[in-house]
Amino acid sequence: MRPRTAAQRRAEARDAHQARFADCPTNRLLERVGEKWVAVVLKELAEGPCHYGELARAVAGATQKMLTQTLRRLERDGLLTRTVGPSVPARVRYALTPLGQSLLPVLAAVTCWAEQHIAEVDRARAAYDGA
Repeated sequence: MRPRTAAQRRAEARDAHQARFADCPTNRLLERVGEKWVAVVLKELAEGPCHYGELARAVAGATQKMLTQTLRRLERDGLLTRTVGPSVPARVRYALTPLGQSLLPVLAAVTCWAEQHIAEVDRARAAYDGA
């Protein structure tokens, strides 16, 4: 049996780290919640169910494609439901699930922390960039 090289050991360590990272529940959730339009969509749906057009107006910076992809991912994750009405043309309504509702206090805590500390973060960035 041949001894492993340093490069092989580093590659094995990297692969093991990536596997742990991919399985970490926190990282998996932060990956989704950290997507560009997710927090805005969840905030809008916290007020109650919305039709697609209402969400599109509320998330004005998102393209139709990006908003649709975001909504589909959140539906896949069980955070919201999509209901198609019987009218012609069909009216699609989105609402938070109980699981999505349970995420709102977490987002509120992050929002509160950000509002209280963003000035400090900005100063630290400026100091670092100026160094």
